Amino acid sequence: MTESLPRRRTEPTFAELFTPKLVTVLREGYGAAALRADAIAGVTVAMVALPLSMAIAKASGMSPDRGLFTAIVGGIIISALGGSRFQIGGPAGAFIVLVASVIERHGLDGFALATLIMGAVLMAVGFLRLGTYIKYIPHPVTVGFTSGIAVIIFASQLSDLFGLRLAGREPAAFIPKLEALWAARDTVAPGALLVTAASLAVILVLRKLRPHWPGFLVAIFVAALLSLALSRAGLPVETIGTRYGGIPSTLPMPTLPTFSLEKFGAVLPDALAMALLGGIESLLSAVVADGMTGRRHRSNCELVAQGVANIGSALVGGVCATGTIARTATNVRAGARGPVAGILHSLVLLLLMLVAAPLAAYIPLAALAAVLAVVSWNMAEKAEFAAILRRSRGDSAVLLATFLLTVFRDLTEGIAVGVVLGAMVFMHRMAELVEVQTHQRLFDEDQADSVDSRGDYKGVAGDERVVYRISGPFFFGAAHEVSAVLERIGQMPKDFVIDMSGVPFVDSTGAESLASFVRKAARSGTAVTIAGAPAGVRRVLFEHGLKPPLVAYAVDAARPAEAVA
Repeated sequence: MTESLPRRRTEPTFAELFTPKLVTVLREGYGAAALRADAIAGVTVAMVALPLSMAIAKASGMSPDRGLFTAIVGGIIISALGGSRFQIGGPAGAFIVLVASVIERHGLDGFALATLIMGAVLMAVGFLRLGTYIKYIPHPVTVGFTSGIAVIIFASQLSDLFGLRLAGREPAAFIPKLEALWAARDTVAPGALLVTAASLAVILVLRKLRPHWPGFLVAIFVAALLSLALSRAGLPVETIGTRYGGIPSTLPMPTLPTFSLEKFGAVLPDALAMALLGGIESLLSAVVADGMTGRRHRSNCELVAQGVANIGSALVGGVCATGTIARTATNVRAGARGPVAGILHSLVLLLLMLVAAPLAAYIPLAALAAVLAVVSWNMAEKAEFAAILRRSRGDSAVLLATFLLTVFRDLTEGIAVGVVLGAMVFMHRMAELVEVQTHQRLFDEDQADSVDSRGDYKGVAGDERVVYRISGPFFFGAAHEVSAVLERIGQMPKDFVIDMSGVPFVDSTGAESLASFVRKAARSGTAVTIAGAPAGVRRVLFEHGLKPPLVAYAVDAARPAEAVA
């Protein structure tokens, strides 16, 4: 009776990959208890998102209301269409540097076009199922650019923290920014300093004594009362009302930005950088939620939702929308059951904007700057940064290159150089794993030399046979070292066996170097057999002209006697 083999798992269907988690949750059964838990979580997250959204938009060079538009429109879309049960979408601090730079160079209209392109790119990446490749961004690169962004965010808030009055527009570049701030050091506003100190004190004290309270929101409320008292005492403090004239109480009608091929080409590199950062930030946030809940997100579905959300945000004049780690973690800790919590968080923000928009005019800019100062401090992965510096010189080089380029040059350059350096460090480490060993016996002592269980290889006995065993990934980074070992062989034996049972992978460079050695051995009258290669390795060898009977299918493991490389 023949035993049936297990059925091979088929690839997931389009519907399985791109069905939003909201649909999955509703299919499982969604009752009053779940709705109550999601409502509590949604209100809790909204209290955190309200000040953060306005602060991030202000720091990006836009009016605070644009952050609310993003949290409302982008947040609803991400929760409704996304591949994570707990993801909270909205404006993220990681985008402040990029957004400010794009607005400075291309204006608000150019930024809106770049955000539309970013959304289309994220949708394309998701539908092409490329989301899984974002996980190959090396960890030191992620830590490096996150810490670099934190430094830049903090620097961007110094003018409002101290109430400085700059002579012109604040530069986006790090060094010119510090020079401009230093030049305005004599314009420090005592009222802004008091508001900053009070806001930071409230946030830090509540975080210590009442960690479940919305510390950012309470700090802004206290700061608004303090700024009113200071203004009456003759120490005016700049507020949203004095700088921006308040915020509107309704969402704007969707509008398309001006389009031209020239402008499209100008903003395309920035749009691609924004899409890369958005994909990384969103999937990192989804992974954090998975780790906290034991659930699994659908990465490509999440990227499609992020793309649609950014298109929606751009149409209402918002900033970039992405999954936010801090708000997502707050959502999980508040007891959310599914994406309904994210939708309710956006609806609560919409309700607050419709009802309480006039009150936002009294929010001091120093309080929003204090909120972002705390956010930047939390963003900087200080412990992990120090740990990487201690662990490895290669990872340290990747980390420092990414961090310094992000701070002093550009975020895109920092990520690009970091990824390239990380790949080079990885290839060097893989090349060091490759080992070539030589031994005289192909079979164990109790087996006749002419015996092979598969009949694929029958060697000759005695010293006329030499067996070399290659272990590890045989790719271009290791090909030179392996070739050098094989070329050092002096007198060619009559029978030469290369045991590749320990090679999991070979690329074209490794295969070609092996083929070159085989051709040289043939000219010396040596019979070469390549034995034990796995199916994938054999396939590459066949493509480079190394075929049966040269390539045998199996060889018994022999005990190596001498390592030569």
